[in-house]
Amino acid sequence: AIIHHPSTKSIETMPKVISTNHTSFTVSDLDQSLAFFRDVLGFDVTSKAPRAPNLIQKITGIDDAEVMIAYVRGPGHSVELIEFINPQKRENFRPRACDLGFYHIAYDVEGLDQLIHDAGHYGVFPEGKIVTIDQGPNAGARIVYLRDRDGITFEFIEKPTPL
Repeated sequence: AIIHHPSTKSIETMPKVISTNHTSFTVSDLDQSLAFFRDVLGFDVTSKAPRAPNLIQKITGIDDAEVMIAYVRGPGHSVELIEFINPQKRENFRPRACDLGFYHIAYDVEGLDQLIHDAGHYGVFPEGKIVTIDQGPNAGARIVYLRDRDGITFEFIEKPTPL
């Protein structure tokens, strides 16, 4: 059940989300992930550097955390890619689309078939088949899910060309 709490604040003074800063993924090989985003998706690498371990440990709550972090920028959005150097023991999380905790990032694309082909050279492969959507906001679009070796799922959406 959704509970609505009455607020005494006006709309102008209520806390609110003002924009999306970035989406983040933990990856096993930062350079390989960067190559996919740069070479296949055409994103710009905007930074790549380690972060202070004590700060990362405070943020994540993970003892002995040590990371290398890179940011890539695509049309209207940044993606943060994190490779943990430590701790050495990590879990591999690969939920299916029907599993709780599943996530994906969706991109509107042009040249869907070529993108799928190019992605394969970087270890990113279709999960299912290309389908044409018959209803909803993406009606008429060709859509496919692809997944990389770390379990990150990308949805490519190619909208029909207007006549």
